[in-house]
Amino acid sequence: MKMKIAYQGVAGAYSHIASMQVFPNQEYVPCETFEEAMNKVAKAEVDIAMIPVENSNAGRVSDVHFLLPKTGLHIVGEYFLRIEHQLLGLKGAKLEEIVAASSHPQALAQCSEFLKNHNIKPLARIDTAKSCEDVVAWQDKTKAAIASKLAAEIYGLQILASNIENASNNTTRFLIMSREETIPENDGGKFITSFIFKLKNIPAALYKALGGFATNGINMTKLESYLLDGKFVSAQFYAEIEAHPDTKAYKNAFEELKFFSDYVHVLGTYSSARDRM
Repeated sequence: MKMKIAYQGVAGAYSHIASMQVFPNQEYVPCETFEEAMNKVAKAEVDIAMIPVENSNAGRVSDVHFLLPKTGLHIVGEYFLRIEHQLLGLKGAKLEEIVAASSHPQALAQCSEFLKNHNIKPLARIDTAKSCEDVVAWQDKTKAAIASKLAAEIYGLQILASNIENASNNTTRFLIMSREETIPENDGGKFITSFIFKLKNIPAALYKALGGFATNGINMTKLESYLLDGKFVSAQFYAEIEAHPDTKAYKNAFEELKFFSDYVHVLGTYSSARDRM
C-alpha cells in the first residue's frame, strides 16, 4: 500500500514538491493548515506530515513551533528544498502589466526586491499554489501569483518571470513528522536532536541549563525563544543539538538541563540531512 503524506497547501505547493521528492510515487494529502496536516497524522488518517519550519532568507515559519509539542508527534527526518519562485500569470499576460501578485507571506518576503523593482503590490494568501487558483478565478491579466513551475503546469499559467527570489541560495527546511518515534541507530554518523524546554524562574537559569552542552562538547545549532500564552514573562525555548541519545555526553547534558528546567520535551532524534547548511 502507498504511504499517505499530508502537507499544507494545494497541489503544486512547495510542501507538495518536497513530499514528492522525499517519498516519490506515494499518496499526497493536501491540508488547509499546518495544524490540520499534523492532526491527520495524530489521528492515523495519514502516515506522516511534511512541515516547513524555516527559510534561509525569510526566517522561521510562524506558528509551527507552537504546534510541534501540542500534537504529540515525533520528528523523524529533515529535508532541504531549494525554492525557485516564478511569477505566474494568465496566458497572454505581460510582466509590465502586472500590478499585484499574491502568494504565501513567506514567498512574498523572499521575492520582495523583485516586487519592489517592478512596482507590484504583494497580496498575502494562505498558500503559494492556492494563489494560482485565485489568478485563474479572477481572469484578470493584471494579477499574478508567485509559485512553483509545477504550479504553473497544474493550473495552466504562464511564467512571466523566472527565479525571482531575492537570494540564489533560497532554501526551505522541512521536518518529517510521524506518530511513531524512530531513533536511528548510532552508527557514527551525524544526528540532530530537537527539543523544547521551559526554564525555572531563577537567576542565570538559561546560562546554567545550557552549560552542560558546552562542558560535554555538544554543538547547539539552534536556540529560539517564543512567548507562551501571550505573557511576556513566560518564555519557552526550541533547541537543536548535534548529538545522539546513546552517548554519555548527551545523557549528562540533559541531566543538567532538566535540573534547571520545569519542562523538557524531546521532539525527536534523526539523521542530519546531507545538504544541511
